[in-house]
Amino acid sequence: MVDNIGSNSDIFEEDGVIIMEQERLLPIANVGRIMKQILPPNAKLSKEAKETMQECVSEFISFVTGEASDRCHKEKRKTVNGDDICWALGSLGFDDYAKPLKRYLERYRELEGARSNNQNRATNSNEERDMEPRIPIKFGVIEESNKSFSRRF
Repeated sequence: MVDNIGSNSDIFEEDGVIIMEQERLLPIANVGRIMKQILPPNAKLSKEAKETMQECVSEFISFVTGEASDRCHKEKRKTVNGDDICWALGSLGFDDYAKPLKRYLERYRELEGARSNNQNRATNSNEERDMEPRIPIKFGVIEESNKSFSRRF
């Protein structure tokens, strides 16, 4: 549970640990950059809009991570992994996000495994390591035929 301490809204207490507000929120510049990607080029974002979204996404991340952490605790594990996050999204009713994220995670693991195998082969045969730049995995578009939205991520 997170509680404000005294009248100072910049300090919070969570499970007996004092947390400064800037430590529990995503950087506002990153939030603003992500927001601008979906808007038309000439659109402006107010400081209030960025701060509101910063609070929302930070709370959402805490909410999902908390659910995943509870699962790990019940299973006597100490590390939250990508599968736990996908499970938490689904159990909290965010199936529209859990399913594509699960596919993304599987694809990411496939590519990382292939990359690791290539590096091991190059090392074992005393060849120079392949210094190819990492290619980001495109998440694509979520389109639901029975929904009225599609978002590019």
